[in-house]
Amino acid sequence: MREAATKRADSKRESQDRILDAAARRLREEGLGGAGIAAVMRDAGLTHGAFYSHFSTKDELASAAFGHAIRTGRPHWIKPSRGESWRARLTSLAKRYLTPAHRDELASSCAFAALGSEAARGSAEFRSSYERELRASLAAICGDDAADDERFDDAIALMALCVGGMTLSRAVADPQFSARILRSAQAAAAKVAEDQPHRGEPHGRR
Repeated sequence: MREAATKRADSKRESQDRILDAAARRLREEGLGGAGIAAVMRDAGLTHGAFYSHFSTKDELASAAFGHAIRTGRPHWIKPSRGESWRARLTSLAKRYLTPAHRDELASSCAFAALGSEAARGSAEFRSSYERELRASLAAICGDDAADDERFDDAIALMALCVGGMTLSRAVADPQFSARILRSAQAAAAKVAEDQPHRGEPHGRR
């Protein structure tokens, strides 16, 4: 009996992961309006009725799928520090994020940029999910210094440049202008940590 219960639980988790993967992909590509229950369940290869074994509403699905998208993507962008200077860390993160390949590949792109403007008009539940994952990403950027207000502010500035730069680069029609936006945002990110040396870190290592 215990083995059967374990198999049922595993099967339910697998089905939920399929739903979240499908919903996250639709959120990135089509926004909140594209993640309808029928479309998501069809993409996941499951029946419409199976949805309610996992989620109560479309809003609950959207919030969960957004969190899933960010949590699965975060380790590919924000890697643990290897002892580099703070400035070098911010610069490398910007270079990894602000690329033409990332701009052009919506299906696996960052959900912060894909849904930023929609989040402002989303439900309270969705906005809470957006904020929760944003705070988690900022903490991941800071690493062991997440409690340091100065570095946390730097991380906010970096995220604003990366997400804002990506959003603008996708919005314009001129490919050259789009590429210029990415380059300019990268250059600005390199200056975020330039003003003052971090406490306890020699000037030039910031």
